[in-house]
Amino acid sequence: MKSININEYNPKLGKLIDVESKEIYNQHHIDGAINIPYEVLLYNRERLLNKDETYYIYCQGGHKSKRAVNVLDLYGYNVIQVILNK
Repeated sequence: MKSININEYNPKLGKLIDVESKEIYNQHHIDGAINIPYEVLLYNRERLLNKDETYYIYCQGGHKSKRAVNVLDLYGYNVIQVILNK
C-alpha cells in the first residue's frame, strides 16, 4: 500500500478525497478535499472513480483511509493513503 504524509501532497498530483462522514467533513477538512464517505466510495467506486486517475485518500484517524486504499487497490485503482500530522 502506498502512502504519503500530508506535507508531501500537492493538488497537481491528483484528487484529495476525505472518506469521513459528511458531518465530520463539515466540521474539519483539508482545503480542496472532496468528501466521499467511506461506504459511498466503496459501493460506488465504478461510478465515482476513473482507473486512469490518481486519488489521494485520507481520514482523521487513518483507519478508514487505509481500508479504502487497500480495497480500491485490489480493484485496480491508483490510490494513495495520505497520513495526517498528529
